[in-house]
Amino acid sequence: MWIAIAALNLAFAVMLGAFGAHGLKAHATEAQLAWWQTSTDYFFYSALGLLAIGIIAKVIPQIPIKSSFLLIQIGILFFCGSLYIMALGLPRGLGAITPIGGALMILGWLLLAWNAFKYAK
Repeated sequence: MWIAIAALNLAFAVMLGAFGAHGLKAHATEAQLAWWQTSTDYFFYSALGLLAIGIIAKVIPQIPIKSSFLLIQIGILFFCGSLYIMALGLPRGLGAITPIGGALMILGWLLLAWNAFKYAK
């Protein structure tokens, strides 16, 4: 299931990246295009990270990954989603949730590190 969710994230990242490069370019400001690009970059990096976590779950099933995976996935939705929404011209006030998404992604990675350290003992 984890690998499938990561693969879906990667597919959406490709679609949104293509839309930003082709469909949005003619209608958006430079700032909006920069937000879109940042969001797409983080979406790809995070989705690849989720794929790695899914593989870790298969190779080392003793390391609990569910909480890390969910924190990162929710972080993607908040961080990338808020940037995509702002890039589409919706209220910039929604950018207030962007750092929450980033914090959730960071927490997910730190939790994975913690669980990996516990396993290594």
